[in-house]
Amino acid sequence: MSGINAGAVPPAPILAKWLIGIAIAAVVWVAVYSQLIPFADTVVAALGLERGTRFAEAVHFFVYDTPKVLLLLAGIVFVMGIVHTFFTPERTRAMLAGRAASVNYLLAALLGAVTPFCSCSAVPLFIGFLSAGVPLGITLTFLIAAPMIDQIAVVMLAAMFGWKVAALYFGFGIALAVVAGMILARLNLERYLEDWVVAIQSGGAVSANMDRPTWPERFASAWSSVKEIVGRVWPYVMVGIAIGAGIHGYVPQELMATLMGKEAWWAVPAAVGLGVPMYTNTAGVIPIVEALYGKGAAMGTLLAFMMSVVALSLPEMIILRKALKLRLIAIYVAIVASGIVIVGYLFNAIL
Repeated sequence: MSGINAGAVPPAPILAKWLIGIAIAAVVWVAVYSQLIPFADTVVAALGLERGTRFAEAVHFFVYDTPKVLLLLAGIVFVMGIVHTFFTPERTRAMLAGRAASVNYLLAALLGAVTPFCSCSAVPLFIGFLSAGVPLGITLTFLIAAPMIDQIAVVMLAAMFGWKVAALYFGFGIALAVVAGMILARLNLERYLEDWVVAIQSGGAVSANMDRPTWPERFASAWSSVKEIVGRVWPYVMVGIAIGAGIHGYVPQELMATLMGKEAWWAVPAAVGLGVPMYTNTAGVIPIVEALYGKGAAMGTLLAFMMSVVALSLPEMIILRKALKLRLIAIYVAIVASGIVIVGYLFNAIL
């Protein structure tokens, strides 16, 4: 966003066009979303399928969930795309640089929850934070929170399971990031940074005086985010929904209740162990969670599985290997995975 005049005022016709377009899109979005169930019913009937059969229920799940998830994804990404224009890596680093008080672990976790950074940004952000004087523990808190407490996850969980589930996911996620970061800081793990990372640490200050975009520029950036993110993740969404449809139509409810119910004490650690090496995104994993929950799996077990998938994905660990030695990565994964297991049990106790 460099080169944008901080005091620039957008021409009224441009801003008006964006506002009118957004208003029309919102009306269309609501109208389409409200008709998804009748649409799925019509498609199933048109195919000559009888509701109640396994195949018909799987098809209905797929036809209903596909547009629902994509609509939610597009709407959330657009709104959060506007929010993201208020945050840049430089401004985020500046907010955390030189701060070591305990309260800043919470600030780091909250910034991670609302900023748009993912595993692909891990290495440059990691180096930038350390070079700006941000302590290692606070940096790791940010890196735990950024992928795990995803805005898409929170809103989609609220839409599918209610705000209580979404609020618990957000609250436990923040707590996990803070506690894990503080534990990692206590272990004095700086010696396990790669040598080239240590060599470039300078502790230099980062200027927070960034130019502010105009509102049309914020809207344009948000729309670009929709095209980029939805265009990138829709195959994962389709695969996730297809798996969810298969589970919904064909997996016996008794089996899921036995394997992933609250009474299965081993289900939470098993779910976390299964989720760590997987690679998918929030929009792709939530339909699977929805289908498993409908079959009797415990919500806490499913949320622990989801947390492990998005917070400890194998590609992120591979990227972080460029900056962290294997021992630090192993400690990082062990502490975060252990925290997710504890959170999973707490979820099951509450929900």
